[in-house]
Amino acid sequence: GYLDYLIIDLPPGTGDEILDILQLIPDVHIVIVTTPQEVALMDSRKTIKMSLIMNRDVIGIIENMSGYICPECGYKIDLFGKGGGEKAAKDFNVPLLGQIPLDPNIRVTGDSGLPFIIQYPDSPAAKALSESVKKIKEILEK
Repeated sequence: GYLDYLIIDLPPGTGDEILDILQLIPDVHIVIVTTPQEVALMDSRKTIKMSLIMNRDVIGIIENMSGYICPECGYKIDLFGKGGGEKAAKDFNVPLLGQIPLDPNIRVTGDSGLPFIIQYPDSPAAKALSESVKKIKEILEK
């Protein structure tokens, strides 16, 4: 049937999977999901460059694992560095769609088959994820 959206989770970098998608789906819109570490950003940058060379629409970057927020005191620890997604977004002139903090309950709900965002809607990660999805939808509906 008809799809409103098809989301494809691909491995990082510029391997066959991403190349096939870029060649087979001309009207693709790309959201880069990265983590703050420089090594992850290197792969993300390669994917963005290849997408732009092929004239594909990179609608933005999401920084996943963007720190850990203590549920007891609210203190944020940047376990994997800070600001990598924001810098890459500026470098490529694309929006930073969100920064999703680590939350152990993502794994717990994933293992149980329950949607994290429904089980923990008030958590910082769920709020950041919801905001990212909202931004993506707004961009796609323009």
